[in-house]
Amino acid sequence: MGSGLLHRMAVVCLLAVLPAAALAQSFVVEDIRVEGLRRVSTGTVFNELPITVGDTVDAEDTAAAIKRLFATGFFDDVRIERDGGTLVVVVEERPSIASIDFSGNDALETEDLLESLGDAGFAIGRTFDPAVLNRTVQELREAYFAQGRYSAEIEATVTPLERHRVGIHFDIDEGEVARIRRINIVGNRSFEEDDLLDLFESTTRTLFSWLTRSDRYSKQKLAGDLERLRTHYLDRGYINFSVDSTQVSVTPDKHSIYITINVSEGGTFKVGAVELAGDLIVSPEELLPLVETREGDVFNRSDVAKTASNVKTRLGDEGYAFANVNPVPEVREDEGQVDLAFFVDPGRRVYVRRIEFRGNHATRDEVLRREMRQLEGAWVVNRDLDRSRQRLLQLGHFGEVRIETQAVPGTADQVDVIVHVTERKSGALLLSAGYAQDRGALLNVSITQENLFGTGNAASFTFNNSESQKEYGVSYTNPYFRPEGISRRLFARHEETDGLELRISDYSTEITGTGVDFGIPFTEYDRFHVGLSAELIDFAPGENPSPEVEEFAKESGGDYLELLGTARWSRDSRDRRILPTEGSYATALAEVALPGSELGYYRTRLSYQRFFPITEEWILMTEAEAGYGDGYGSTDSLPLTSHFFAGGARSVRGFRANSLGPRDDGGKGRPIGGDFLTLGRAELIVPLPFVDKSTQFRLTGFLDAGSVFESLDDFEGDEIRYSTGFSTIWFAGIGVITTSWGFPLNDEEGDDIQRFQFTIGTTF
Repeated sequence: MGSGLLHRMAVVCLLAVLPAAALAQSFVVEDIRVEGLRRVSTGTVFNELPITVGDTVDAEDTAAAIKRLFATGFFDDVRIERDGGTLVVVVEERPSIASIDFSGNDALETEDLLESLGDAGFAIGRTFDPAVLNRTVQELREAYFAQGRYSAEIEATVTPLERHRVGIHFDIDEGEVARIRRINIVGNRSFEEDDLLDLFESTTRTLFSWLTRSDRYSKQKLAGDLERLRTHYLDRGYINFSVDSTQVSVTPDKHSIYITINVSEGGTFKVGAVELAGDLIVSPEELLPLVETREGDVFNRSDVAKTASNVKTRLGDEGYAFANVNPVPEVREDEGQVDLAFFVDPGRRVYVRRIEFRGNHATRDEVLRREMRQLEGAWVVNRDLDRSRQRLLQLGHFGEVRIETQAVPGTADQVDVIVHVTERKSGALLLSAGYAQDRGALLNVSITQENLFGTGNAASFTFNNSESQKEYGVSYTNPYFRPEGISRRLFARHEETDGLELRISDYSTEITGTGVDFGIPFTEYDRFHVGLSAELIDFAPGENPSPEVEEFAKESGGDYLELLGTARWSRDSRDRRILPTEGSYATALAEVALPGSELGYYRTRLSYQRFFPITEEWILMTEAEAGYGDGYGSTDSLPLTSHFFAGGARSVRGFRANSLGPRDDGGKGRPIGGDFLTLGRAELIVPLPFVDKSTQFRLTGFLDAGSVFESLDDFEGDEIRYSTGFSTIWFAGIGVITTSWGFPLNDEEGDDIQRFQFTIGTTF
């Protein structure tokens, strides 16, 4: 590298001498000839050459021409000679870069390194310039320095190849990331240094820093820490806060980092007058509740930004998609106050010219279009665009949905809405095996086509087999059976259950049924379902049945027909269905045995689940559920096969599945269920110490309560069982694994305790 650079400098120094020796006298150029070209075209030379045929040139002109050609970077040597009336340009081209490879790079991927070199103009096919190579090596060092690898060493080797080419090899010794030994904040008076350092992602060595790598220095990470520090002060009224300087000192061995941050706090300011100004469009009475900061409050920058966002969103709902809301503070230093004026510039109301879908190769346009809440020809409404995206994701046909608006050329008030989707495979064959404590070994087979022929309709076949239950089922669903969004589901199933294997009373059942269900939307979040099904039930007492089992066998005759009518209302406002973090989900279900059934009964079930974000990472979930059923007509009570049960991983944890509540009068006192169910649950979703907003794993602390009673009249608060503990759910590569460690708080003699409960499955 060094010899090439010296050669170039020597050529530049001799530029003024060579032309004088070659062209001592001026002459008129009758022709121009270029010699020595290999890859560079003659046209490129003529474009850069400041001399044309007919010009009178002298030594000064040729010196300028040589400098001009040399500046292109294409040549190692340039000479200009005279052959009679012909100007001869003799060049020696620089080689081209044929290959670039790396060794020793683990922290930075080869693709990323090649991309950064390309941005610097150093890439395969380019002309090789030693000076550019020197700069490139330094830029690579800077990339490693930004990661805190101050001991990184990079050596570049240039290998000549045939056809006037070179290969470049970078041998990299990345070294170790320098560790932070101390962080000092100087100038803080209002907050303790330890409290401020708790805001930082960068830390000195801690118990878990070997895993989190928080003690490894990174320039980008420190920049984020300084911004969090700044936000901390600005959200507490210190509007004159500033980071005056940051010193990062590296020890001579380049393994340790000492960071000193100098700050100026200034004083705290309160909010004075607050006003909305400009072209408001929406009445101030509607906008004022959106203002997060009030007169007399301590100034909070986050509240100011949120106010601007709230107002902009509200204007967006009126079609002003590109509105600007600019907060303008007026600081009154002497009074320690800040007056805030939010200037509103709505711009022009924007309309949608057309909606276009891209990426839906298998799914028909109409399947997507019927989910859109933003309409063509209407104003652009951000709320409708967001809801459209949510509805498309809820279909399950797409892994990703992205919506963008593009201005229509030549207009100031029209946009096209482009919906980009990434399709999932619509058909799936799922085989799963696993184990559940309440059901034993499991084998599940499912063949599903969720987007049949691109229509959005779904068909499925399932087979589930365990030691206690076997189930076969087929279904076909048309989500838009009617254009208004009414869905229809046709289904059939066969189920076999062994009560003893489920650790309940000694009987077995076989249920064969078929039915239809219609779903009727009546708001964006509410849906009402009505259904009708027919089931043939074969009830058989076991070898040692209890009196209750024998009595029900006589009442039902062993084989009986049920015609069931169902009605269900649901409201779902959760942000997502799997591991939600906010919103609620409520259902109300009623089913009744219709005339023609051999047993008359009804069942109702209510449930409500709500997620409350306490902070950005801590979330409280509460859930309540109640169920009740009874017989009517000649049937005195809820049939034994329709009883409610409680206890287990999906109910009151810490107690064995189905074990709570009434027991039969047989010699073993096995659980038999009851007519009335009550459950309650509170969970505190805890942020993971090493994972940022995981969508694959969740850790919770819980408090469960509930039980089952023989009838509503038998309800007694003292019989409610309570448990506490913690649970996990993990969407692992081998399947979904759920665990819970439950500790009963008021168990009594005879209760069936099971502190550790889990389910595990895998797919292949």
